[in-house]
Parts: sequence; C-alpha cells; structure tokens
Amino acid sequence: MSQIYDQQLEAAGLTITQYGLLGHLKSFDGIGIGALAEKLVMDPTTLTRNIRPLERLGFVVQAPDPNDKRSRSLHLTDKGRDAYAEARPAWAKAQRQIEQALGADDASALNAALDRMLDRLTG
Repeated sequence: MSQIYDQQLEAAGLTITQYGLLGHLKSFDGIGIGALAEKLVMDPTTLTRNIRPLERLGFVVQAPDPNDKRSRSLHLTDKGRDAYAEARPAWAKAQRQIEQALGADDASALNAALDRMLDRLTG
C-alpha cells in the first residue's frame, strides 16, 4: 500500500513517510524529536534520518527548545506547509485507489484494525 501512496506523491516530490511527517509537524509545531518519535512509534535516530531531507528542502527547521536549550524542536516552514497542501490531492487520490481496490467495507475494517494496533503499541 505504501507503494501506491509513494507513486501518487511522487509528482509532489514526497514519499508517504515525508508527507506524514509534514502532516504531524503541521499539527504539532515545535514538538521535540523524542516526543514526535514516540507519537509515531519510531526510533528517534530513524526519525532524525527522515527529517534531514525535509530540512535540506527547506520544509522543516530545527530550533532550540525554549524550555530546554539542550533539546531541539521541529518547525514546519511556510515552504513545508505549501508542499504539504500541494501534495494533499495526491494523497487523497491514493486513498481512493486503495478504497476502490479493497472495497469500502474492507478499507474501513483495515483502518479500524490499524488504529487498534497503534493504540496497543503506544498504550
């Protein structure tokens, strides 16, 4: 399924992982790497590797955490917000493609099962 998303998002210059990171940063601007990694059930080192290309593209910047100068917080730039917004139709197209392939009932059941699994992993 990730290949379907990646194929659709390719025209926007993003992968599904990058699109998801931009979306999370849009919702949690200023979050630290450790806190974001926890939300994503991801290793902080892996997250850092995935953030670097977005920084190089100017979509994300790191800044000192105002509450703890030893920590860094992540911020979505205007360019990153624009890239996320421009990629949204491609993401929606991938969603429709998957729903058509699985059927509405199976797609809904799959999403519910994935949500339950994430709750168990993070709970």
